[in-house]
Amino acid sequence: MSLRRAVAAAPPADANRGILRLDPADMAALGVAVGGLVAVTGTRTAHARALPLPPAERGQARVVLDGATRANAGIAVGGEVALAAAPAPVRARRLTLSVAGTAPAVPALRRALTGLPLSAGDAVRLPLLGGREAALRVAATDPEGPVLPDEATQIALEQAGRAAERDAIRYEDIGGLSRVLDRVREVVELPLRHPEAFAALGITPPKGVLLVGPPGTGKTLIARAVAAEANAHFILVNGPEIVDRYYGASEQQLRAVFEEARKRAPTIVFIDEIDAIAPKRDALSGEKQVERRIVAQLLTLMDGLAGRGEVVVLAATNLPDSLDPALRRPGRFDREIRIDPPDRQGRREILAVHSRAMPLAPDVDLDAIAEATPGMVGADLAALCREAAMAALARAGALSPGGLAVPVETLSVAAPDFAAARASVTPSALREVFVEIPDVRWSDIAGAEALRVELRRAVEWPLRNPAMFARLGLRPPRGVLLHGAPGTGKTLAAKALATEAGTGFIAIRGPELLTQWQGASERALRDIFARARQAAPCILFFDEVDAIAPRRGSGDGATLDRMVAQFLTEMDGVADPPGVVVLGATNRPDRMDPALLRPGRFDLVLEVPLPDAAARRAILRLHAAKLPLAPDVDLDALAGATGGMAGADLAGLCRAAALRALGRAEAVPDTITITAADMAAALAAAREMRPWTAA
Repeated sequence: MSLRRAVAAAPPADANRGILRLDPADMAALGVAVGGLVAVTGTRTAHARALPLPPAERGQARVVLDGATRANAGIAVGGEVALAAAPAPVRARRLTLSVAGTAPAVPALRRALTGLPLSAGDAVRLPLLGGREAALRVAATDPEGPVLPDEATQIALEQAGRAAERDAIRYEDIGGLSRVLDRVREVVELPLRHPEAFAALGITPPKGVLLVGPPGTGKTLIARAVAAEANAHFILVNGPEIVDRYYGASEQQLRAVFEEARKRAPTIVFIDEIDAIAPKRDALSGEKQVERRIVAQLLTLMDGLAGRGEVVVLAATNLPDSLDPALRRPGRFDREIRIDPPDRQGRREILAVHSRAMPLAPDVDLDAIAEATPGMVGADLAALCREAAMAALARAGALSPGGLAVPVETLSVAAPDFAAARASVTPSALREVFVEIPDVRWSDIAGAEALRVELRRAVEWPLRNPAMFARLGLRPPRGVLLHGAPGTGKTLAAKALATEAGTGFIAIRGPELLTQWQGASERALRDIFARARQAAPCILFFDEVDAIAPRRGSGDGATLDRMVAQFLTEMDGVADPPGVVVLGATNRPDRMDPALLRPGRFDLVLEVPLPDAAARRAILRLHAAKLPLAPDVDLDALAGATGGMAGADLAGLCRAAALRALGRAEAVPDTITITAADMAAALAAAREMRPWTAA
C-alpha cells in the first residue's frame, strides 16, 4: 500500500537525521512501526525512519521531511510524495563516499552515519563545529541499499570537485525567519514552480523582492535557501563588483547576468548590497555618470523580465532609503520584506541551528541564552556559538604547552563558556548606540521598594507579558519619567529594571545628541528610536532628558525646538515603538516641554524622593555589608544623623570613612576597621562640602 502526502519543512532539530514525521494513522495504514523504514518517492526514491508527528500537527494529510531527504527524493516543500513501507535494511559492510571539500575524520564520519538509511546517490550533510558542514554523496554501498551503517562499516573516501555551496542550505538551516520565508516563497517559489497557474489567472508573476534589514539577519541565506529548495539556478551579484572603470563595461556586466539568467531559467538572480549600484540619481553629482547609467540599465533589465520567463530578482540592502525610487515601485521590486533582528523565540531557533553539532553540557539552557541576547542577529548568534566552543577549548587546555588535557571525544561546551562568549560578542544591529544588559539588580538598591513596584508594573510586566496586556485590551505605557534630586538612584533604578526584565538597555546621555550641524541632532534621535525598535523588547533610557526636551519658545534655540518636535513625533503613534519603553530621568521636570508629559508620551511621571530614615538605614546597611566596621558603629544612629542625604551621598560617606580608616592604619592594613569616629569625621566633611544636604 502507498499514500500520497504533502511535504512540509522539518524543524532544525530534525535536520540531517534521516527522519520522516507522519500521522500515526498513516503509519498504521502503511504498516510501519515507530523507527521503521519508509520509501519516500518524488522524482527518485529515498528512505527515512518513521516517527509520529506532534499531536498539534496531526490530521493535516502531510509529512515533515528535512532538506537532505527532500533533496534525495527530488521533492520540494509543498509538493507531494508517495510513501510506502520499505523492507528492513541490511547492515552496510562498506560505504564509498564522495567528499566535496575537506573530508572529516573517518571515525567521526562513522559515528555520524550510524543508523542513517543510505542508498547509492544519496547526498549526506554532516554538521561540523563552527557552523560548517561536510557535503558528502554516497557513491556505492555494499550490499546495495538501502543499508544501515554501524561501527563495523568500512568507509572509503574519494575526493570530488567542490559542490555548489547553495545546495547545502535548506529551510531548516534558517532559524527565526519562518514568517519572512513564507512571504519570500509566495513571490519566488510559486511563479517558478507553477507558472501555468499565473497564466490561467491572467496575471503577471512578480519580478522582484527587496530584502531590507540590518547586516547579519539572514538576507543572503534566505536567497540561497529559496534557490536550493525551488531547484533553480542561482546567480549571485555583489553590487560593488559590477562597477567598472571602463565606459559601458558596468552595463555590459549587468546585461550578461540577466542573459545568463534567461538561458538557464528557472533562475534566481540575487543582487547583494544593491544600494552600491542603484543609489538615488538626483543625489549623484555630475562626476557620477557611471552610477547613473547603471541605475538606468537595471531599470531597463527589470522591465524586460516580463518576456523572459522564469526569472526572479532578489536584492538585499540595509540602506533602503538610499535606493533610487524608480526601483521600488510595483513591476520592478514588487514586494519589500523587512528582516528585523530576531525576537527571543527566533534567537532560540537560531541557537538550536548553530549548536546542533556541538556536544552541549547538561547545564546549557538555550532558552536562557536566547533571553539574555536581545539585539543579536543570526550572525551574532553564530559567532556566539563559535566563541563558546573556543572558550571550551581554552578551558580544556588547548593553549597550554602540553595540549588538550582531556580526550577530544569528551569535550563539551558548558554554560560558563557561553557566558564568556557573551562578553566578547556585541549585537551587530546596535553597534552604533550604547547597548548593555546591566549587571544591577533590585537587591543592589535599598530603600526603593515603592519605586520598584511602580516600575515593574509599568515597564517590566508589559515587556515580559505583552499577551496579557493585549488580552485585557490595555496599551502598555510608552514612557516613564523619573524625577528627583541628584543622587537619588534614578539611573540605578533604570539599570535594575532592564536587568530584571531581561531586555536590552540603550543608555543615551541627552547632551550627546546635540551637534552644530542643522538637522543632524534630529536625525540622531530618529536613528536611536529605529535601533531601539530593532532591539525590542528594549528600554531606551534618556539621562538628563531635559537637556534635549526643554520648553519650546524658552529661548534655548531653534535646534532644541526641533529636537522637542522630533521627540514628540517618535513617541506618538506615527512612529509607535512596539516593545520599546522610553525611560527618562531629570532633576528639572519644570524645564521640560509640557507636551511630553501628557499621557501617551510619558504616561507615568514618578518622583524619586530623598530617602527617609528607614530608607537611609537600608542604604547604609547595603554599603556597610562590604566594609569592616568596628563594633562602635551604630548604623541606626547614623541614619538619623544623615537627614537630607541622597543614596549617592550615603555611598560617598561610607567611601570617605573607609579612606580615613586606611590613612589612620596604613601600617597594618589587614587589621583595618572603620570606627564611629571615622564615620563622624566623614559626615562632618560631607556637611561642610555640601551644606544643602543638612536635615
